[in-house]
Amino acid sequence: MRWPYRAVVGFLALKLANLLVNVITFPTLKPRRRRPFPGVSLLVPVRDEADRLPSTLPGLLGQSADEVLFLDDGSTDGSAALLAAAVAGHPQARVLRGTERPPSWTGKTWACHQLAQAATGNLLIFCDADIELFPGALDSVRVEMRRQRADVFSVFPRQRTGTLGEHLLVPLIDDVLLCFLPFPLLDAPATSAATANGSLLAFDRRAYDRLGGFAAVRSEVVEDVAIARLTRRAGLRLGLGLGANLVQARMYDGWTELATGFSRGLRPMAGGSRARLLLVWAWHVVVYTLPVPLAFRRRKWALPIVLAVVERLTVEAKTGRRQWWQAALMPATAPAAWPVIRRALRPVQTWKGRDYS
Repeated sequence: MRWPYRAVVGFLALKLANLLVNVITFPTLKPRRRRPFPGVSLLVPVRDEADRLPSTLPGLLGQSADEVLFLDDGSTDGSAALLAAAVAGHPQARVLRGTERPPSWTGKTWACHQLAQAATGNLLIFCDADIELFPGALDSVRVEMRRQRADVFSVFPRQRTGTLGEHLLVPLIDDVLLCFLPFPLLDAPATSAATANGSLLAFDRRAYDRLGGFAAVRSEVVEDVAIARLTRRAGLRLGLGLGANLVQARMYDGWTELATGFSRGLRPMAGGSRARLLLVWAWHVVVYTLPVPLAFRRRKWALPIVLAVVERLTVEAKTGRRQWWQAALMPATAPAAWPVIRRALRPVQTWKGRDYS
């Protein structure tokens, strides 16, 4: 039967075609000269980030924002004390204490909602506490947002990885973005052709109010994608960019944290369907893993392996990670994801001490 081979090669060819479009068209943040952009509020929700704050606080506090607001969302690891010490003597920065989360809200949406209420700027830039901002990052965000005439703008940070599990799975974030969403489709009248990354999410204040802010997505676990689709439905303009050298992150530190964090959002991304999630995982085993043993029997199956490696090398080049050796891990990616998939099938997920159905 020829159809499995043709289906695999066709799938990889389609991904590569989308990827090549994005190599040409997908914007990447570039260093800019510091320019005065009045009315910028940098808003940072914080919950148990004591391990990361020492490396990220200098970048967060060194941006050209009129105000930098941190909200301590019930941290128990000393994050509040670190924040208080860091903002002491900083004229634009202050720390807010979060209030108890209402039952219908997720932790992050409630924290961001409180930050928006306290902010005074016309441009609201929400940034996770584990994001490392380099000098001029917010200036570049503002320039690119203006260039794209975006009402809502999102940055996908350059991902840093340190352990084998991270090397295997974290780059899939960039792979999914660049291989499945051609950037020109952001102008197409299709709500599904919309995504965002909550790591750094910027709103024009009028657009934020028109959308209803985080209150409109209060119960969404994957609130960033929900905001992107809400933006499209409201007829507002959505913008995207890659963080390059200016916005970087190591999302998870080790396998346990990675599995917990990834599994929390997988089922919502699959529409809540366990069957769909399992089907997608099984298909990726067929596409990326099975060609390896099959190539020993029939040489034509070497083509899918080559296409997969080219895909990963191209993603590494576009994002600027340039971890070329990780392309050799492509056949192992789907099997390595199985423990995360299995965890995602649970009816309740836990993240930072909170349960999510």
